[in-house]
Amino acid sequence: VDAFQAWCGPCKPAVNLFQKIRNEVGRNLLHFAVAEVDSIDALEGYRGLCQPVFLFYTEGQLVAVVRGLNGPLLRRTILEQL
Repeated sequence: VDAFQAWCGPCKPAVNLFQKIRNEVGRNLLHFAVAEVDSIDALEGYRGLCQPVFLFYTEGQLVAVVRGLNGPLLRRTILEQL
């Protein structure tokens, strides 16, 4: 989940990265979503940040968080979680 604030919008470069990885590993294994933290109370802790935050969930549980657009770290985290 790309957790973003309304003033900056979702991280567009991350969408391309996720699509590329999704094509490599299989479309059914990786799902990408965006969430505006200003309108979701459960994500209140991510408000006020000036960097992208990516939340990784497995079976409804938060399993990893990556702060900032770090392509190699995002890729490694995705592959580890899969």
